Amino acid sequence: MDDTKDANEDALMQHIAEGDQPSYRQVMNAQLPSINRFALRLTGNRSDADDITQEVFIRLWSHAHTWRPGQARISTWLHRIANNLCVDLFRKNRRLQPLEDPEAEPGGSEPDYEHAGTVATRRIDLALASLPERQRTAIIMCHHQGLSNREAANILDVSVDALESLLSRGRRTLRQKLMGGRQ
Repeated sequence: MDDTKDANEDALMQHIAEGDQPSYRQVMNAQLPSINRFALRLTGNRSDADDITQEVFIRLWSHAHTWRPGQARISTWLHRIANNLCVDLFRKNRRLQPLEDPEAEPGGSEPDYEHAGTVATRRIDLALASLPERQRTAIIMCHHQGLSNREAANILDVSVDALESLLSRGRRTLRQKLMGGRQ
């Protein structure tokens, strides 16, 4: 990340820590869709994802004073908060649901090719939901959220090498599950 972006993000967080609502809204408007998609992918439940997203932005407002300049990007910091909240929810409830798709109603009037896409997406979501928590999170961060390996490693508090290992194991397991155990 370049120094100008660092300074801008540090200034935004300082303004938020001082109670500046326009700065808060700026960050929220920029980050909310990504954080909500991330929480939805991790929890598989729209209501839980919305609750987690709300809590992330409450923490942005109430904990902005804990921001350490130059340590991470705002998006990385918010993803880490969201990840921790998702992990807490999962551990509390001991459940993970495959991603909800309210548009995919069985027996609907969608064309066969759309149904085939829905079935394939559902299989992928089920396989992804069955992965160990950290592998699933690494894949979602890098492949669905578009985070760099460095950003994802920072969120998970692991080295880039450890993240790459999680990604490799996760992809291998997904491939096996999607191929029905065949090699």
